Amino acid sequence: MSEPLTPKKMAATHAAAFTRSRPWRAAEFASLLDSPLVFAAGDARCFALVRVIADEAELLTIATDPAHQRQGLARRCMAEWETAVRDRGAAEAFLEVAEDNAPAQALYRAGGFAECGRRKGYYPRQGAAAADAILMRKALP
Repeated sequence: MSEPLTPKKMAATHAAAFTRSRPWRAAEFASLLDSPLVFAAGDARCFALVRVIADEAELLTIATDPAHQRQGLARRCMAEWETAVRDRGAAEAFLEVAEDNAPAQALYRAGGFAECGRRKGYYPRQGAAAADAILMRKALP
């Protein structure tokens, strides 16, 4: 059985998953979760943090602990949060992903997301040029 989510566990999973950019701290997760517009899906192995405003949903972050990758957890987590945002009235969903994160891009494309814009040099990289953020959108039927 998986562990329940807490901001501390979210921060630990995020730190394990995000090694090329600054991971989020427990206080940042706690602050976001204080908003009635933000919720988490998944568990301590793989979670998504999502915000719904009016009829738009935004995936703020998704992280899978490397020890639990390649088990379908991210795909299930994506389905879970998409169902939850539809229930909250969202008609479309947005996210952004680093151009150098091919596994995440593949996950999002497989889930029906398509590129709708870019932010040049958005993600700083230590010892390398900053990576563009690819903005992606999906209509929610």
